[in-house]
Amino acid sequence: MEQGASTISQALIAAWILVGVAFFALGILVYVAIRSRTRRVDLETAVQAFRSLDIEAFRNLVDSAEEAFLRNNLSPKKFREIKRQRAWAALIYAREAGRAATALAQVGQAAQRSSDPKIAASGAQVAENAFRLRLQTIGASLRLLTEILLPDLRSRSLPPLVDQYERTAETLFRLGRFSSSLTSNYFPSEK
Repeated sequence: MEQGASTISQALIAAWILVGVAFFALGILVYVAIRSRTRRVDLETAVQAFRSLDIEAFRNLVDSAEEAFLRNNLSPKKFREIKRQRAWAALIYAREAGRAATALAQVGQAAQRSSDPKIAASGAQVAENAFRLRLQTIGASLRLLTEILLPDLRSRSLPPLVDQYERTAETLFRLGRFSSSLTSNYFPSEK
């Protein structure tokens, strides 16, 4: 009888811990949502964050041909070590691309409110491409984490992420041509 009571009390403790973790996660989500709504959108900062990423270096880090070359020319132990380092570096790139995509989505949403149809159309494209890029970075991050944990698995390159990055960059730079009117109308300077 006492053993059954202790099992029930352990189950209740575990349930309360899970409820606490769920409330904590919910609190974090609410905080992030509120923080992102109150953050000022800055086109120049978003463009700079986007331009600062070296997409060619990222492309090299996730290239399956490069991985095959390393696999064939290094000892298995050294290959796993190098692959983990490359995956960590690529993960940092993917995370930064995701952050830039989030900033760009905010810029695109603000641009959609423009009375100029060209700016509004470019803003819609930027927001859509940024959203797709963000989804690609999440998927790529999960794959890169898997590569870090299991370096012996053969990985595929990440061309969809690189392609989406380039499409987003093209749309962003098209929007950037309208930035002076966009900035003065939708992103007033803080005083």
